[in-house]
Amino acid sequence: MILGTDASILSPSFDSATEGHDTYGSSSDELELDCPTTSIDPILPNGNTVSANYTFSNGGHLNDLTEDTGAGNRLGLSRLPPSSSGSSLSRACSTGPRPDIQDPDNRQRALKTGSAEADEDREAAGDTSPTLYVQLHGDAVRRLGQDERPLQIQNDFLFKLGFKDPWRVQEEGMNTEIGSLLRFYAGKKPLRVQLSGTYNVRKGKLLLPVNRWTRRQVILCGTCLIVSSVKDSSTGKMHILPLIGGKVEEVKKHSHSLSFSSAGPQSQTYYVSFDSFTEHLRWHRHAAKMVSQRINSVDLSCCSLEQLPPNLFYSQDLTHLNLKHNFLPTDHRLQQLQSLNLSNNQLGQFPMAICDISTLTEVNLSCNYLTNVDQAVGSMTNLQTFLLDGNCLSELPSELGSLQRLGYLGLSFNQFTHVPQVLERLTSMERLCMAGNSLDTLVLQSFRLLRFKHVDLRLNKIRVVVPDEPDLLRHVTQLDVRDNGLEELDASLFPHLEVLHCERNHIVTLKAKGSMLKAVYAQNNDLQELDVSPVPSNLTYMDISRNRMEAVPEWLCEIKKLEVLDLSHNLVTELPARLLCSSSLRKLSAGHNQLQKLPERVERPLLEVLDVQHNQLAELPCNLFLKSDSLRCLNASANKLEHLPPSSLSEESNSILQELYLTNNRLTDKCVSLLTGHTHLRVLHMAYNYLHTFPASKMAKLEELEEVDLSGNRLKTVPTTIMNCRRMHTLIAHSNTIEVFPEVMQLMEMKCVDLSCNELSEISLPEILPPKLQELDLSGNPRLNLDHKTLEQLNKDAFNYFVCLCTCSCTVIFLLSILSPPCCGPAVWSHGYTEASGVKNKLCVAALSVNSFGGSREALYGVFDGDRNVEVPYLLQCTMNDVLAEELHKTKSEEDYMTNTFLVMQRKLGTAGQKLGGSAALCHIRHDPTDPGGCFTLTAANVGKCQAILCRDGKPLPLSLLHNVGLEEEYRRIRQHNAIITEDNKVNGVTDSTRIMGYSFLYPAVIPRPYVCTVTLTPQDEFFILGSRGLWDAVSPSEAVEAVRNVPDGLAAAKKLCTLAQGYGCTDSLCAVVVQLSVSEDCCCCRDHTQPPPSPVLGGYPSSGGSSIKERPTGDGSLPVPLSSCSEISSEISTSEMSSEVGSTASSDEPPQSSELPARGCCALHPACLTGSFQRQLSSATFSSALSDNGLDSEDEEPIAGVFSNGSRVEVEADIHCLRVEASLSSSGRERLLAPPPPPPPCTPEPLEEGVELTLGEADREEGWSVGCGRPGDDGKAMGKRRGNGSVAPQEKSHNLIEVAADAPSKKGGGYFTAPAQPDPDDQFIIPPELVEEVKEIMKQHQQKQQKTPSPDQPADY
Repeated sequence: MILGTDASILSPSFDSATEGHDTYGSSSDELELDCPTTSIDPILPNGNTVSANYTFSNGGHLNDLTEDTGAGNRLGLSRLPPSSSGSSLSRACSTGPRPDIQDPDNRQRALKTGSAEADEDREAAGDTSPTLYVQLHGDAVRRLGQDERPLQIQNDFLFKLGFKDPWRVQEEGMNTEIGSLLRFYAGKKPLRVQLSGTYNVRKGKLLLPVNRWTRRQVILCGTCLIVSSVKDSSTGKMHILPLIGGKVEEVKKHSHSLSFSSAGPQSQTYYVSFDSFTEHLRWHRHAAKMVSQRINSVDLSCCSLEQLPPNLFYSQDLTHLNLKHNFLPTDHRLQQLQSLNLSNNQLGQFPMAICDISTLTEVNLSCNYLTNVDQAVGSMTNLQTFLLDGNCLSELPSELGSLQRLGYLGLSFNQFTHVPQVLERLTSMERLCMAGNSLDTLVLQSFRLLRFKHVDLRLNKIRVVVPDEPDLLRHVTQLDVRDNGLEELDASLFPHLEVLHCERNHIVTLKAKGSMLKAVYAQNNDLQELDVSPVPSNLTYMDISRNRMEAVPEWLCEIKKLEVLDLSHNLVTELPARLLCSSSLRKLSAGHNQLQKLPERVERPLLEVLDVQHNQLAELPCNLFLKSDSLRCLNASANKLEHLPPSSLSEESNSILQELYLTNNRLTDKCVSLLTGHTHLRVLHMAYNYLHTFPASKMAKLEELEEVDLSGNRLKTVPTTIMNCRRMHTLIAHSNTIEVFPEVMQLMEMKCVDLSCNELSEISLPEILPPKLQELDLSGNPRLNLDHKTLEQLNKDAFNYFVCLCTCSCTVIFLLSILSPPCCGPAVWSHGYTEASGVKNKLCVAALSVNSFGGSREALYGVFDGDRNVEVPYLLQCTMNDVLAEELHKTKSEEDYMTNTFLVMQRKLGTAGQKLGGSAALCHIRHDPTDPGGCFTLTAANVGKCQAILCRDGKPLPLSLLHNVGLEEEYRRIRQHNAIITEDNKVNGVTDSTRIMGYSFLYPAVIPRPYVCTVTLTPQDEFFILGSRGLWDAVSPSEAVEAVRNVPDGLAAAKKLCTLAQGYGCTDSLCAVVVQLSVSEDCCCCRDHTQPPPSPVLGGYPSSGGSSIKERPTGDGSLPVPLSSCSEISSEISTSEMSSEVGSTASSDEPPQSSELPARGCCALHPACLTGSFQRQLSSATFSSALSDNGLDSEDEEPIAGVFSNGSRVEVEADIHCLRVEASLSSSGRERLLAPPPPPPPCTPEPLEEGVELTLGEADREEGWSVGCGRPGDDGKAMGKRRGNGSVAPQEKSHNLIEVAADAPSKKGGGYFTAPAQPDPDDQFIIPPELVEEVKEIMKQHQQKQQKTPSPDQPADY
């Protein structure tokens, strides 16, 4: 349990929330309100003094300013219900969790008042113990009731989060990191809703000598500036300056000074001189926001208020007040209010005070646990908008019918079982909003006397519609019945219907009246028949995708205004003959059908976007490009196209085609010449076709090309005339047989070059590389040899772009190696993965690959997707493997350790997880060490939209479950916690997943508890795939399995999946991990298993001259190679295996194939074969991604040190060529090649004999050898890591994960990195043959020296 003091509440979250970016627009500020207002006479801007009643210079009137603000004026606040196991936790949540609705006693106890008054009673009784407050996920801080117990609240919180074991709940409650989720404070909570201070103030013009600078108390609160005497601030006069519409300007002749001026002809000016530049900036920022407002509004949302600030009542011109997410009702003294927001204040009872404010036109009482609306509401005759959503209402008072001006009444997400009869008297209402109630039957007869035009009944339980006379329903123009249980719908009963929403039902037959119809949304049904009559001449939009339509109605061709038609994901075999002759249709989506041909008749349509992917088309209409003058985008991927139609009949072409997607077809070289007529083409995707050449003369005519994807073909060269494409920024041509590196590096706009999985032998680079270059991927080129000059050039600007050279056969100086030690793992699995950024060049995904997780018996793989933020995926990737390793020590149950891993990771996200979130999928391969004859098991867990698929006998076996409001169990759960589901099916408008990492401010509606699935691996299991949201949105599981089943290399398989998704139109960030399996009948690896053959494009696994280990080191003082190997560290280069790990856009692991390695006599599954004890290693994940400070959809992230934040691929730099070592090399001084390493652990006295690989231990990486994993520019100093928000976090001195995991994960003495420090066998140097003897001599001398004098830098764990 985390307990703070009254001082602690002022830091960490309040300051960060007000100084940083405020997602919700809160205007709360830093300084506390501590200025009493008793007996203060306000002074007008003209200098006149007034007492109780006075008039502003702009005519405003203020009453009762001299009323006592003590106990008699304290607001009647709602005391929260006493603690109970079922409801205390819900009350602790400021996002709207309510007490148990089924318990009326709890609800009645919640109506008792006295939070503030109770304090006064306790003080009067002599009780001086501090008041306790609770804060969830860094938001509002709530005072605890007298009967509430902090420990009970904490336990309830952890149980609802997902923990099951009471002992584990107690353990979690003692962890200091839980403070980002739940904190308790002792001491009185100050109000932080204004700026105040004592400064030098001058009134009037600066040029007049009469006015002098005087020390005054200055307060900026509400809509005005208040100036009073310092000595007599409680009893003296006050000057009040209205600022709305006024001015605030800097005073040039006086440092740190601002001038505040009111609006109007009698405006007054006050000059304030601040003591520091920081205060000057803060006041200027808030005052400028105030004067720029068009309406007199004050936002005090999320300020943890229990009473209104007394100074707020001086803002007589205040008309709009936002008090959302506080703990107070309104106040009758604000008589001029027009708009009042009291949502999420946990009122419990209807606030009677608002009925006395006759000027109110808009009131929001949503999410306040209201069970009834008081009869006094009838006195609010000016009310026009009344929001009661998210309460517990089941009926309305008849007095509500007297509100004749009421135009909008929100009743969504309550407990109504029928339409209230009182609504018949509200003649001004045009919209009925009753979504999320409990209507099971829709009786249209009840709509006879209702004048509503828009009826919103989504997310009810409607199964049956009782019809009525159509003539009595003419007033309804929009009907929304989404997410119900309808099996058929006759919307023709509404003759004037214009917009129909019926998505996500089970409708088989749909009828509608077409005379007024403008838009139909009927996707995700079982629709087989669509009956609309007469022909809807006004129809502009129709979406009937994801149904079972076999034929398209002919009457669609007769509609003269139809602009968008979506027929995708149906069973359509033929389109209407005249559909491509439409003079209005601009977008046609007919993908994922069974079309064998398109209509041949094309007559100058206005069609701009045509999507016919995933059909059975063998050809396109011959005049498609000739007649479609407006066509800008064509996606015909995943068909059987063998040739393309011509773009023109002459040398001149009128084509304006800009985007052409032809991925996964059967196109040959003959089609290339037909592309030359599309001179405006910007994007060309022709991956996975049958191209052997791309003639240079044809490429020369496509000068406007910006993005080209020619992957998966049989190209040997990239045309040299690509240099004519001056706007080219992306060239993707992986998985070909390209031998010559193209000269694309001379294009100044180039951002991404992917030539992986080819047959490159050398590359030539210009002296000046493109300034915008973000990625150069050369992985999977086994013949590639880089000279020293090229490597030096690539390393020179390493911070500007990422270079992936994994698996290149380089024999040059000092490349980090990935070499698993002998007998370290069975040949049961190998993997590869790839990542790709979206259209905004932000990589919001991350992959985790631990090929030998704690030894040879286990492996761990993961995919993380942050949607629009990069911070959460990075933190998950860097930390989740360590959390899982710790959980394996605590429990052996697959479901328990996987579930607890996700739950613990929620708190380790720290403050980043409060407002940001991300999806996650994790797969753990495990073999029980106590059962040598047992089989491997695969345990998968996921939250959000990342999923895992297992290929068993060539068919996809899902390992994941998508949690959303479509699941009845999940819908009931989030409704139990009073969550609102917006029209886009998102919980509180934030996320459409009900279980996801992060987003802790949505607790308890959204939780991180995962779905866990465990399967036993069999010989029929070929591989499994982990993918991010964008991958599965574009590629179905069955297609993904079919696409990569015959691809032997994991790297090429993962790349193919992402390339296919992009070719199908995906614009989001993508991540795919493909893990290939080779499980024998008895799950044993004693005999040789057949390895997946290398890709034909990749060739064999080359040796690196003299740089392979001949035998395992044995002896006395060498750096050890432990039995359990860690995973690869970002972008490390191996000369002995085909592997391209993180840091690159792809990776693949294959066992080393060196004839000089000792043969394996048996597998590592049997303890008799092991020479050492099993020891789990933490912090051994492969990581690649980046850290963003805000995680929002912005473009101004500042990269942190050691991370390549390049947009297209963002990588942690733990890799690639030891920059500092190479920089120190010279022709005359190779003796400075290696710095002496720290001494080896005494437990492994094995000498380094004739091998030339040096294993760099982790202690070396952290302490001694900065050349191994050092970040360029840090000069080897152990400095704090600079974060994206500009702060510097000291290394290893913070318990907050956001400050530690923002950098590369490193072992700590405690917390989440609590494993014994071990040398990492993955961090190894490759020494060139000519320096072997010299290095051995240096090492020998250093070891002799260290044996005499132990190193003080030796880690304590050793």
